[in-house]
Order: sequence, then structure tokens, then C-alpha cells
Amino acid sequence: MGQKILIVDDAAFMRMMIKDILEKNGYEVVGEAENGQEAVEQYNELKPDLVTLDITMPEKDGIEALKEIISHNGEAKVVMCSAMGQQAMVIDAIQAGAKDFIVKPFQADRVLEAIGKALS
Repeated sequence: MGQKILIVDDAAFMRMMIKDILEKNGYEVVGEAENGQEAVEQYNELKPDLVTLDITMPEKDGIEALKEIISHNGEAKVVMCSAMGQQAMVIDAIQAGAKDFIVKPFQADRVLEAIGKALS
């Protein structure tokens, strides 16, 4: 199997879209989480090669989860997912250690480009 990825988004439909793109291109989706708290727990448990992390989620948002993941593992590879118009949050995420970001609605080639770049 390919590299292991954890997908985090509060919308099941968005997780399904990313999972479909990744699995068709040889990546292994090892876990899914629907909020930032689950993301941190699953990251520590599953030790994925990369995390796709939505910015806006209940309980703990993507920026908080990112900071927590990076504090556990400074080498963590995280690609943020955001809706249009969240530039300020995207900048916060990159400064906090995210490798890249993808904008919803997802374009398969952009998702693969961001993930490939982050893993290289």
C-alpha cells in the first residue's frame, strides 16, 4: 500500500471525496476524524504519514488541532482544507506548521499536488 493518510473534516461527504481521490491514486486512508479532538487522538494512535485537516470544525478547530499535532511531532505533515475566503486562517495555519492547503470544492489534481509536495 501507499503512504498512510488521516482525513479530518466535519462533513462526511468531504471526507468521502478526499478518500476517493487518494485511494484511486495509491494512498492508504488509515483513519477519518470529524473534529479536531478526534484528529489529535487518531494522529497519535495511527501515526499517519500525512493529515488533511479542515479548518472550520466543532469542538476543536483545525488550527488548534494543527498546533497540537505539531507540538507532539515537529515533523508532522499536514495539509489544511479550507473554503474560499479563509485566507487569514490559511496564513495562520502555514505559520503554525502546515505544509500546504487545498480549497473546497476539491479538484483532484490540486489535492494530489498538495499531498505529493507535502510528502516529498
